[in-house]
Amino acid sequence: MAEDATGELLLQVARAQRRRWREALAPWDLSPHQARALGVVVERGGVRPSDLAEALHIAPRSATEVADGLQERGLVERTRDPGDRRAVVLRPTDEGRRIRAEVARARAADTEALLSRLTPDERATLTRLLTALLD
Repeated sequence: MAEDATGELLLQVARAQRRRWREALAPWDLSPHQARALGVVVERGGVRPSDLAEALHIAPRSATEVADGLQERGLVERTRDPGDRRAVVLRPTDEGRRIRAEVARARAADTEALLSRLTPDERATLTRLLTALLD
């Protein structure tokens, strides 16, 4: 029975964190998918849509929809891949890099606010346990 309670607690924490993440993104009117996609594009300096789909673990069609939304907002641009003129690369715009940096700062502050409830030792233990569950 304790495992059921632990599993339920994990789900509740994950839901709460997703809610906090959506709220943190509200000032930029970005969805979590868009924020993650923008992060991938900025971190890699450019990415093919198929590679974006793979990085986000979503269908290529979904990655195209997310990229379309980012392009409409002026956060990414589509350019020709110099290695394959038939292919397209999504590259961050200056505005996209700026927004990504702001979002990263807001997420870090939100995470710090959440984890500030724990002592440094508790944080280390939580990190160790979560890492073990993901392995």
